[in-house]
Amino acid sequence: MSTGTIKKVAGPLVIASGMRDANMFDVVRVSRQRLIGEIIEMHGDEASVQVYEETSGLGPGEPVESTNAPLSVELGPGLISSIYDGIQRPLNGIMEKTGTNNLSRGVEVEALDRSKKWTFVPCVEVGDEVEAGDIVGSVVETPVVTQKIMVPFGVSGRIKSIKSGDFTVDEPVYTVEAKDGDKELTMMQKWPVRRGRPYKEKIPPVKPLITGQRVVDAFFPIAKGGVAAIPGPFGSGKTVTQHQLAKWSEADIVVYIGCGERGNEMTDVLNEFPELIDPRTGESLMKRTVLIANTSDMPVAAREASIYTGITIAEYFRDMGYSVALMADSTSRWAEALREMSGRLEEMPGEEGYPAYLGSRLAQFYERAGHVISLGKEGREGQLSAIGAVSPPGGDISEPVSQATLRIVKVFWGLDADLAHQRHFPAINWLTSYSLYLDTMGPWFDENVAPDWMATRQKLMSLLQDEASLNEIVKMVGMDALSPSDRLKMEAARSIREDFLHQNSFDEIDTYTSLKKQYNMMKLVYGFYEQGSKALAQGAKIGDLIKMEVRERIGRYKYTPETDVDQEYKKIGDELAVEIAGLIGKEDR
Repeated sequence: MSTGTIKKVAGPLVIASGMRDANMFDVVRVSRQRLIGEIIEMHGDEASVQVYEETSGLGPGEPVESTNAPLSVELGPGLISSIYDGIQRPLNGIMEKTGTNNLSRGVEVEALDRSKKWTFVPCVEVGDEVEAGDIVGSVVETPVVTQKIMVPFGVSGRIKSIKSGDFTVDEPVYTVEAKDGDKELTMMQKWPVRRGRPYKEKIPPVKPLITGQRVVDAFFPIAKGGVAAIPGPFGSGKTVTQHQLAKWSEADIVVYIGCGERGNEMTDVLNEFPELIDPRTGESLMKRTVLIANTSDMPVAAREASIYTGITIAEYFRDMGYSVALMADSTSRWAEALREMSGRLEEMPGEEGYPAYLGSRLAQFYERAGHVISLGKEGREGQLSAIGAVSPPGGDISEPVSQATLRIVKVFWGLDADLAHQRHFPAINWLTSYSLYLDTMGPWFDENVAPDWMATRQKLMSLLQDEASLNEIVKMVGMDALSPSDRLKMEAARSIREDFLHQNSFDEIDTYTSLKKQYNMMKLVYGFYEQGSKALAQGAKIGDLIKMEVRERIGRYKYTPETDVDQEYKKIGDELAVEIAGLIGKEDR
């Protein structure tokens, strides 16, 4: 174990001398208060230490002790429903130990509770051959999550002994007879956060991550195992959109990282998630959620670690064969932490002071998402979808973090401040957003929802793009100057915006929309335009078409319960046909 002394303190950066035997990315304990830090640069016997706690009061000469181990997370029963800080210290455990709501410096609390016993049920027998990634047993962690206990990476051999019953996470439950000797193994394993967990194979994602948000699922879908970014200015709804995605995404596990955002936003998560009933399981959403809270009033340096802590936990559940949705809010705050540490290290700055390696660090994070075949003989498939919020100053996405992110992600949900001010939720701009997964997932939608799903989606997008062009004419010469067919286009596009894309997250029915109902909504909205165009050609008046009573029923279809969607869809369709027929040939009054 290498021990040195503090030479210089510069904010969260501590320069320590006498650290020749230490290694890059070793975790160190700084000063007599034993503050936790990580070596991020080495020059001879001098180490630059990124300290994850407040460094005020530290001075030269105080001890710095290396643990000779990288920053790692503990993986095992007890993760689900937990709330951690950026370096996986349990906030509830810290509060119980210190009696205060604020983080105390130097406090040491185990990430996984060492006193709680879990019921381990083995699924292999003595004499079975196992390899890394094989499942040896399971623990029912919550009513909706069964944690599968896997053989750690680097271990293979024959099961020499295995127990069943109640154990703590650090009690041996099975022994593997390996080539280099017997290994007594527990239900817990550790993994360094900066290293992606291994897998057999990464395969192209082809299935959508269903979110129940119409603008996402119908227009700009993300794949299970895909990566997406939500950039937008202050107040445009980045956090609220991520909350919706976390609540309703068709994922088995949710890992939510509050990285440098305001404390009240994480408070909303903590208040809402335990009370929200998961529609798939009937249990509290927290029963399948892990929260990493490293808010803006917590140590800046720990923001950088929080991203890696969260994605390592997500990879662990992915390896079990689960679909995991990871929310990072926001990667801009993480990048600012990188910029601060880079400045302290006096590195050559890149654009706007960010380090030159910003893009590669972002890529290293996002590339850990994906649809993979896990290690082990079983060949389990797991998906890890990563959705990162980006907070460009003033909403200017030409800034470095946004641009570096856009070069990596395949889905761009561009939030629009004007839409947010109009109370249009989600405020995703349909003209600037895109999804590069459409081509690969189109066949899935056509096969599993409706054979003309993609064709209908394209028709609606075309109407919205036509509306944008016609708006320029309307601004100059007014709506009355448009031809009847163009006015019908404008009305149909308004219906798409207000009746289909606008969603009320506070309404218990409208907050989530199944794919079947989304398809029906698209057909009704486009049906008005399609039948209206035919009626115009047969002599109907545009004024009468716009005032049709059935249009209100089309608008209110989104509040139809899922049990009645087909019946109501048929009624509205029949009513639309009757009204249109009544207008054909009608004399102008």
